[in-house]
Amino acid sequence: MARVLVVDDAAFMRKMLTDALSNGGHEVVGEAGNGVEAIQRFQELRPELITLDITMPEKDGLEALREIMAIDPSAKVVMCSALGQEAKVLESIKLGAKDFVVKPFQAERVLDAVGKALA
Repeated sequence: MARVLVVDDAAFMRKMLTDALSNGGHEVVGEAGNGVEAIQRFQELRPELITLDITMPEKDGLEALREIMAIDPSAKVVMCSALGQEAKVLESIKLGAKDFVVKPFQAERVLDAVGKALA
């Protein structure tokens, strides 16, 4: 099971992700509400995996992903996106994200994506 950083600007989405991951046996070691915080928390906590929302204030998920991958090219990131963000999801995969989940998501899908990213 992995140490996970959960990043989303919506507190309720962070809670849903944290619950799904914890129930799946993972340890959520930190949370962040925007891309700037995500990069800081990544550097502080060095999680094994990050769930990263695409649309956030201050710095979006794609820009945060770019910076995280520059810091650690082996970082394991699962993107979270709303419907209709296919182009951004494709860009995130090209930038190094391992998988993505579409909101609203099922807990099983989150755990499946995390499992694939960690494999």
